[in-house]
Amino acid sequence: MSETRLKLPSPPYYAVIFTAQHTGADADEYGEMADKMFELAAEQSGFLGYENYEGDDGVGINVSYWKDEASIKAWKQVSDHKTAQAMGKAKWYQWFELRVAKVERAYSFDK
Repeated sequence: MSETRLKLPSPPYYAVIFTAQHTGADADEYGEMADKMFELAAEQSGFLGYENYEGDDGVGINVSYWKDEASIKAWKQVSDHKTAQAMGKAKWYQWFELRVAKVERAYSFDK
């Protein structure tokens, strides 16, 4: 999970939920590409932040947050992102699922 608590604006905004089973192939190369994609996404207009987690079984979940659907569609068209997607399908993922959701309400708790 991300190291610091993610502060998001008041809804509405969008969440892109990416869940995948890693094959374990080229783990170092995968890690470098993942870091590059997080950095590149952060430079995109409409990007609000992300949270991610990977279990010991290789199943990972990444949730990126976006201002609107247009921002998500623009990110999908970035050439380096398309390259990473192709590499993921070819060697890094056994399977993946992607879901896009509109966040209409959000709650939090602080002690």
